[in-house]
Amino acid sequence: MDTWPTLMIRLSGLLLWFDESLQTSLEMAGFQPVTRSQSLFLLCLAAGENRPSRLATQLGVSRQAVSHIIAELSRRGLITLAVDPADARGRIVEYSFEAKDLRRAARAVVTGLEALLEQRIGRDAVRSLRAGLTGDWGEPAAIEVPAPRGKT
Repeated sequence: MDTWPTLMIRLSGLLLWFDESLQTSLEMAGFQPVTRSQSLFLLCLAAGENRPSRLATQLGVSRQAVSHIIAELSRRGLITLAVDPADARGRIVEYSFEAKDLRRAARAVVTGLEALLEQRIGRDAVRSLRAGLTGDWGEPAAIEVPAPRGKT
């Protein structure tokens, strides 16, 4: 059985499932929608990552893309930029006071989604999934493959 893309597609699908469920739940509660990039940015911020360069790395986007996200979320009053206490030239991103209700609602949705996933696929499956995803996968790998035909 040829299953070569299955894991990658399923991981991507799970991310989409979580984000779509989160966004739909928040919109139903009356919160203004955000883009997928903004949603993932806010989740990384909630997980404790607060330096723009590290957020860019975590999201796999350019520093410029993160700057655009920061500008838009700042304009909407969801985040603020503060001086990095470890480096006066640097900045750290923080949730604004106005985002308190959004953070609380998002936490409740994510917790509820994990509970729903346990009901749907089983507690042991979710534990195994969490263990596999939180393990150290190491740096991105380059796997040697045959060169295209006609190339030497």
